[in-house]
Amino acid sequence: MKSQQNVSRMNYRLIPEEQLVGFLRDDDAGAFEEIYNRYWYKLFGVAYHQIGTKEEAEELVHDLFESLWHRRRQLVVRHLGMYLVVSIKHLSTNYIKSQINHRRLQEYLILHEMQQSFSTEELVNFADLSQAVEEVMKKLPEKTCEIFRLSRFENRSVRDIANELNLSEKAIEYHLTKSMKLLKEQLRAYQNYN
Repeated sequence: MKSQQNVSRMNYRLIPEEQLVGFLRDDDAGAFEEIYNRYWYKLFGVAYHQIGTKEEAEELVHDLFESLWHRRRQLVVRHLGMYLVVSIKHLSTNYIKSQINHRRLQEYLILHEMQQSFSTEELVNFADLSQAVEEVMKKLPEKTCEIFRLSRFENRSVRDIANELNLSEKAIEYHLTKSMKLLKEQLRAYQNYN
């Protein structure tokens, strides 16, 4: 107890991270605050670089620190800084995957909605629908069209397309979202004309 009282009078900024982890395991809120102050900005930078949005990056860093506090008694970490950076990268990757899955779900729902809106007779006329899709594809900018074809017709992953075209994954996501929006709008018009 005496050593903890001495620490409370000490400046936490002078304590090495190994000792901070030990104090954190012993429920020392001051040690947690110091860890937060030391690493928040760096972790935010890593998350922001990976996902590209300030609010989500802040949320992920908040989640990481909340998890750190809740698991503090089980914490066995040698290099806290490395542990936190790897953890935020993992959280960011999972966030990106969840967003990709969400976008794919949205695309599925859009296509399913369009399918449901056509009667059986209209579905038989698949050639007309294919023609309508081709017409929409012609209205897309060349790069957006190419990305859409690689994604939807060749079933290539966002990462794969990004590497091939030397673009960021965020740019690929943007083009896919743009093409799906136009496709939805134009095929609704197609349905109304038939």
